Amino acid sequence: MESGPAIFAGAVFTLFGGGILAWTVVRVRQGEPVAHGVNRVASATLSSVAGSGALALGMWCFTRV
Repeated sequence: MESGPAIFAGAVFTLFGGGILAWTVVRVRQGEPVAHGVNRVASATLSSVAGSGALALGMWCFTRV
């Protein structure tokens, strides 16, 4: 009965993390800042860490199914 929420949460975290990482890759390849008004390297690093963390959390949720 508890596997439904774990699957939903895992899917949400995985999609969010993948979206953040995809956005970061596209912006860095275009030479654009990831966030306006922030250092380019710092914003790319922070968003990469956040995206990787969300992917890891999503994978952890999937192991709880």
